[in-house]
Amino acid sequence: MSEGLNSPILPAPQNSKQVMWQTPVQKIVEQKVIVYKSETMNLLMKMIDRVAASNANILVLGESGVGKELIAHAIHDRSGRKNRPFVAINCGALRETLLESELFGHEKGSFTGAYTRKIGLAEAANGGTLFLDEIGELSPGIQAKLLRFLQEGEIYRVGGKDPIKVDIRLVSATNRDLAREVTTGNFREDLFYRINTIVADVPPLRRRKEDIPALINHFLNSGNHTYLNRGRQMDEEAMKMMVGYDWPGNIRELQNVCERLQILCEGHIIMVGDIPENIATPEIKDDTGEYDPGVPLAELEKRYILKALSHFDGNKTQAAHALGITIKTLYNKLHEYGEFEKFAVHTKPMK
Repeated sequence: MSEGLNSPILPAPQNSKQVMWQTPVQKIVEQKVIVYKSETMNLLMKMIDRVAASNANILVLGESGVGKELIAHAIHDRSGRKNRPFVAINCGALRETLLESELFGHEKGSFTGAYTRKIGLAEAANGGTLFLDEIGELSPGIQAKLLRFLQEGEIYRVGGKDPIKVDIRLVSATNRDLAREVTTGNFREDLFYRINTIVADVPPLRRRKEDIPALINHFLNSGNHTYLNRGRQMDEEAMKMMVGYDWPGNIRELQNVCERLQILCEGHIIMVGDIPENIATPEIKDDTGEYDPGVPLAELEKRYILKALSHFDGNKTQAAHALGITIKTLYNKLHEYGEFEKFAVHTKPMK
């Protein structure tokens, strides 16, 4: 599901599988729902059911907008820490000095503007779950302090001299290829292995299109604009257009489009004419061709793998996931093709 406060929080439509949980860190308890029908999401949720009861650190991978924070909430709610705080922080939203203060707190007078002692979010999450979104954005200095915290189970407030024992379960999330970030020296290898005891890979919406109708019905009937009493249903042909679109912004984009459709449509049913042009007539890429007896199957496989890497701007984790192969298999293929160095360190492959 979409991430953050814009996540769907009302009951899912009938006949769709749903998972509910509470966020005890909030004073007003809300029920949140993960709406899905696809087998790929079913397998993911079963895996979460198995691992949540442990205290293992979990790394949630996935593109922007797929619902990584909702998955983190689901992990927390299924754990023995569910009645303790769930505390989230976006590591990419603050510069290093502010992030350290937010995460570990500070003592009075430790820097200009520190007029009082401040409890950090790690300390506030004591006994519960700490969710670090966009962990790949952490600076080397914060990475070192986070690693020490995870190893020792204690923090130092900025300007403080006394260690503070803190017991948290860490759930991290990123849309970066952290394995590649380790190779390039942007992310500490020891921290990488500390945070990814378990990896939960959330599939993009284009790989679970059978979930789209249920999600649309959910958004249209539980969103912020249901009071308008229009756009509560979608015409069958309009729904086909929505399902046919690839949704590069994933569920966050889908939710935003549903909100606009509900506001702008004129009747109770959203029709084909209401669908945005970019969704109704997306650019079609046809990579099919006639059989060529001069091209062996291995060559077609190589071309397809390299096209996948190009599509994901060299991100091997995402490419392997989309191809349905393991990252190890992808690495072996690249070595076999003599293409490994081309995709080893660059955000985009070298020309």
